[in-house]
Amino acid sequence: MPVTPRTVVVAVNPMASFGRRRDVGPRVVERLRAAGHTVIPVDEANIELLRRETARAVEAGADALVVVGGDGMANLGINIVAQTDIPLGIVPSGTGNDLADGLSIPTDDSEAAIDLLLEALQRPPRVIDAGVIRHGELHAELTTWFGCVLSAGFDATVNERANLMTRPRGRSRYVFALLRELATLHARPYRIVADGEQIAADAMLVSVANNRSLGGGMRIAPHAALDDGRFDLFVVTAMSRPRFLRLFPKVFRGEHTGLPEVSFRSLSTVRIEADGVIAYADGERIGPLPVEVAVVPGALRVLA
Repeated sequence: MPVTPRTVVVAVNPMASFGRRRDVGPRVVERLRAAGHTVIPVDEANIELLRRETARAVEAGADALVVVGGDGMANLGINIVAQTDIPLGIVPSGTGNDLADGLSIPTDDSEAAIDLLLEALQRPPRVIDAGVIRHGELHAELTTWFGCVLSAGFDATVNERANLMTRPRGRSRYVFALLRELATLHARPYRIVADGEQIAADAMLVSVANNRSLGGGMRIAPHAALDDGRFDLFVVTAMSRPRFLRLFPKVFRGEHTGLPEVSFRSLSTVRIEADGVIAYADGERIGPLPVEVAVVPGALRVLA
């Protein structure tokens, strides 16, 4: 089958999986070039420089943007190409590859993921939804896109603590952060406005899901669809610490949906307020609550 040559920007996170999969980015570039495409690789020393140079390369002229890494890299790409005609490709090589998993891109076989990418470049892209977050002070309001899940509960608190820790290095840092946060785990009072309806809840987990999972496989909303034009608001209300510890493993298997403390609500817009809570989206820090979140149907074209 003849190949239509494309100009493809390839952004690589060299520290994906804590640097253990550095070979994936060069392999993506090599195979795209071998297939006849023009490749513009972007590989910078830090994430801010990578974000700036990737955006610059896309603006200079590209038929597609491909990111190599985990959900953080997918988020970087989404914030560059959302609501444009430029499709986003993902070759997963991070510790959390939830958006790739939701798109049925192989997450444990790089060659298979590249095969899928090459095939997808020759057909119309898939169209999915994305979320847009409005956050920050009124005089300096910011807008950030996400593809998977916005977290504003215990999981976000663990992420925040892990980011503040300097040791240990690697994935075990998150385990230590989880153990530290469990020691002071408690429900917080949330004020939520869901599609205009006000809700008050003492909750431990509050998430807004576009995708079915986050955090490397926590299937918080196993029924969520990336292209239904809706979000799923996921709330876990107050429970004892031992019961929460029994619940948490069920979330990874998607077996928590029938528990009395767990609720889901389909919606298109939501405002979340709580004191002392930092929001994260796709594993990336957004900032303190409150946040306002809206689904934008068909905002993203993907190579999947």
